[in-house]
Amino acid sequence: MKTLICGSMAYDTIMVFHDQFKKHILPEQLHILNVAFLVPTMRREYGGCAGNIAYNLQLLGGHPQIMATVGDDFAPYAKRLEKLGISQEHIRQVPDSFTGQAFITTDLDDNQITAFHPGAMGFSEQNKVSDASGVTLGIVSPDGRTGMMEHAEQFVEAGIPFVFDPGQGMPMFSGEDLLRFIDQATYVTVNDYEAKLLQDKTGKTLEELAASVKALIVTLGADGSMIYADGKQIAIPTPKPDAVVDPTGCGDAYRAGLLYGIQRGWAWEATGRLASLMGSIKIAHRGGQNHDLTRAELMDAYRKHFGSSITL
Repeated sequence: MKTLICGSMAYDTIMVFHDQFKKHILPEQLHILNVAFLVPTMRREYGGCAGNIAYNLQLLGGHPQIMATVGDDFAPYAKRLEKLGISQEHIRQVPDSFTGQAFITTDLDDNQITAFHPGAMGFSEQNKVSDASGVTLGIVSPDGRTGMMEHAEQFVEAGIPFVFDPGQGMPMFSGEDLLRFIDQATYVTVNDYEAKLLQDKTGKTLEELAASVKALIVTLGADGSMIYADGKQIAIPTPKPDAVVDPTGCGDAYRAGLLYGIQRGWAWEATGRLASLMGSIKIAHRGGQNHDLTRAELMDAYRKHFGSSITL
């Protein structure tokens, strides 16, 4: 059962400023802001929503198919995917462009200044859902605006159920756009902030939005998640992580758990718990793709935290 993951591929360059931004930014001089921060600590991570979701779904034993557009600088990422055994069949290289890039500078108070260059993501509509065969589930996650809209329509035309995951792409869409996405989608997943924004933009409550799909999933960070399905609200706890190191990619890890459970027709309680476990495991590691557990270890962790068993 193949899962088509439409979304971004990106490099995350993360730098640490060994001081506090507030000591070097004068509020009364913001109109002529010109600052430079020495960042002796820097690392580069593999990221992007599609890349992170696929990585986690592969850990679970799923069959991810990434559909994304990348730039001329994608070779190191391509080698990584090859090593992981993740298909690149539907990753399209756009000449004379960069792969999406996030440049993140963090200070000692964990404040962040981020610049994001979408690069080849702006050509995501060049990929077509119909190009992929054997797909039984999909997800439309943050990507180029036109690509997200067209891929949602193409999933509907192909009769393939899909998850709508607007994420940080939500500001690109009007309330009318979002209602159309929800009308097309089979499932919707957002975090708590995005849930508030979704309600503000559409003028509808979560209960009203949930009535349009099989399930609306809202993640709540350390407070777990809430699944609105079958007229019920199902509270999902978050297992206590081994450490809280880096939240980057936790939402993507959660979505991989959702996709895995949906593909296998699991009950929402089990699906939500697996998703929550994946997010908890990820937060104990830096970057979106540096946690590495076997399926046996994941099943043991599920049993430890929830007192019941699953088979991956």
